[in-house]
Amino acid sequence: MLNGRRVLLVIGGGIAAYKCLDLIRRLQDRGAQVVPVMTRAAEEFVTPLSVAALSGSKVYRELFDLTDEAEMGHIQLSRAADLVVVAPATADLMAKMAHGVAGDLASTLLMATDKRVLIAPAMNVRMWDHAATQRNLETLTGDGVLVVGPDSGNMACGEYGPGRMAEVPEIVAAVEDALLNGPLKGKHVLVTSGPTHEPIDPVRYIANRSSGSQGSAIAQALVGLGARVTFVTGPATAPMPEGVDLVRVETAAEMLAAVKKGLPADAAVFAAAVADWRVEGASDSKIKKDGTGNLPVLEFAENPDILATVSKMKTGRPNLVVGFAAETDHVIDHATAKRLRKGCDWIVANDVSPETGIMGGSENDVTLIHKDGAEDWPRMGKQAVADRLAAKIAEVIGG
Repeated sequence: MLNGRRVLLVIGGGIAAYKCLDLIRRLQDRGAQVVPVMTRAAEEFVTPLSVAALSGSKVYRELFDLTDEAEMGHIQLSRAADLVVVAPATADLMAKMAHGVAGDLASTLLMATDKRVLIAPAMNVRMWDHAATQRNLETLTGDGVLVVGPDSGNMACGEYGPGRMAEVPEIVAAVEDALLNGPLKGKHVLVTSGPTHEPIDPVRYIANRSSGSQGSAIAQALVGLGARVTFVTGPATAPMPEGVDLVRVETAAEMLAAVKKGLPADAAVFAAAVADWRVEGASDSKIKKDGTGNLPVLEFAENPDILATVSKMKTGRPNLVVGFAAETDHVIDHATAKRLRKGCDWIVANDVSPETGIMGGSENDVTLIHKDGAEDWPRMGKQAVADRLAAKIAEVIGG
């Protein structure tokens, strides 16, 4: 099943475009999320309304859409997917891909993507056999582009031979193979996310501003690379990732217990913003004002250090342990010291000062710190950060 996998479907202009309506339905039946992009030529064969109705998603059509491009929509589209599928991949689209031509939305996002691309060629037999098309095919496969089909058979033009787009079940199988046999296939990664709520009494608690969006994005990116993900989350407001083993907790103590139960794992990513302290002896009843002006006295105890506990395990320690350091000043210095103190392999450091808008926001500005130094990443969307981190994890533990 493709639960949680995100497919960006580029529909090219050919008679085989009608098959994409069935392709969308079958991918969704397997749990995939399908976002469609149509070339202008594709609209001559299927309507954007039909594609939108079946996909349940907006159909992206224009490169110079003022609303979408205000946020560099073609960049976000190209990188928010786990796989880009081009079907039908016409001779024109294949030529643009092979030669780096980016004159419309489809060709531009194919240039901008950092994800794997699967094409399903479809064209007249003479066009398929043409030396230029075969050169382009060789270039694309050399660049790592995946190909399904074409099949041989009767053409809409009346000719017979290779050039028919692969049938929908064959394309679905190729999509499943690409997504489920990613570099993290067979690997188990544990991810923590969100805040923790430490009770004061039954109606009050201590928490922080974490939305859980970065942890959720990391889990989704790891799923996209084929990993089995155990996702331990506090009471976050961000949408939960799909395709994970979801474990909900409230407190730091509950999170530590869930993490221990979720091990062993090949890697662990501790993105949760765990409260450092809890109230010692939280009240079983709501604390009431007594009208005298006397304030309740709260005594605090230190919460268990989940990152340090796992990093320093004598047996069963994941091969790669990644922590997060949310700092408001001297970010790199504090994060570097934290990595050494906790004993983890990597620390993802970010500045969460109020003026950055990062805590609870849609972007992140991080530095990856490891034993060999620090990598300063540009500010980008949290999903882009997640994709980049997941790719680096795959480099270390991938099969």
